Amino acid sequence: SGKRLSHTRLPAPLFMTPGHLLDKFIKDFLQPNKDFLDQLHRAVDDICTFLKEDCFRHSTTKVQKVIKGGSAAKGTTLKTGSDADLVVFPSTLQSYTSQRNERDKVVQEIRRQLEAWQQKTQFEVTFEMSKWKAPRVLSFSLKSKNVNESVDFDVLPAFNALGEHPQSPVYAGLIDLYRSSDLPGGEFSTCFTELQRNFIVSRPTKLKNLIRLMKHWYKQCERKLKSKGSLPPKYALELLTVYAWERGSGSESFDTAEGFRTVLDLVTKYQQLCIFWNVNYNFEDETMRMFLLAQIQKTRPVILDPADPTGDVGGGDRWCWHLLAKEARQWLASLCMRDGAGNPVQLWNVPEFPDKGVFCIHNEPPPPSLNLS
Repeated sequence: SGKRLSHTRLPAPLFMTPGHLLDKFIKDFLQPNKDFLDQLHRAVDDICTFLKEDCFRHSTTKVQKVIKGGSAAKGTTLKTGSDADLVVFPSTLQSYTSQRNERDKVVQEIRRQLEAWQQKTQFEVTFEMSKWKAPRVLSFSLKSKNVNESVDFDVLPAFNALGEHPQSPVYAGLIDLYRSSDLPGGEFSTCFTELQRNFIVSRPTKLKNLIRLMKHWYKQCERKLKSKGSLPPKYALELLTVYAWERGSGSESFDTAEGFRTVLDLVTKYQQLCIFWNVNYNFEDETMRMFLLAQIQKTRPVILDPADPTGDVGGGDRWCWHLLAKEARQWLASLCMRDGAGNPVQLWNVPEFPDKGVFCIHNEPPPPSLNLS
């Protein structure tokens, strides 16, 4: 037919990949091409510099910082269909409320400036602005010119809630707002992108590869189930993977099939999950303590975003965990769960969750006065 045949191998379906070959599967089919990643990082650096220094140079608005988030910043990008966030903190957004009210205006201004700039800028990658003019978010994608790989970006304006001290976040204003309004939890999680990124970026490479595998698994489930109901967010699965590794392994060189099996097993036990981390917030402050106690008594699964205590990505009955659990049960019978000799791979010993107590992870246990009977 005269068409040049592509030399990219078609991915062997994950379901049929034996457990001892999962690392190879990740390397061959899920990890992005290194040259494309390098080009991508250079293009993103250019875009960030533009957003910070040039985008608002004709106005009184100053950009305090631009933070890279999403899988590209965490080191968990897949070959295709990965996402990344560029969070812009303009001086005009001075509170959570002003972020809500004025975000659309900021997005429109960035879109105008970025469109003009990218037309006169040479990139090593193909830059495509999204045609869909969503008022709250500006989307574009960067595609490789040589391999079939791309990353989708969202540019999100946010209030600089962390200010100069991202190490010691202050959540009091957020909790007040959340209690006094009908805001969905996690509405302002973009303000804490830096903390979300830091939570993952410092982890061992092998754990990031397990996260890649879980995301690939999730995307397959999503394609199959999307007409049946809304699945929990991918971020919930990412946090569940970190949790399984922290509690069940902690090693930098674990067996990938064991990790995969353990996370799927946890998905099937979704009704028992109550997970949070004391890395950015804990029980010491009274306001936070009362708020956390209310959060962890919600319908399970409860999986609190380590960067934003209002963000429960477990969500109780909000999402169709039962669909994901049914899928996970079928996968537990797949070839992935067997080693080279055909024996079942081990399950990590992740602590069971007490029925009425709270399952707390990281550092100190919940305070002794906590009685959830």
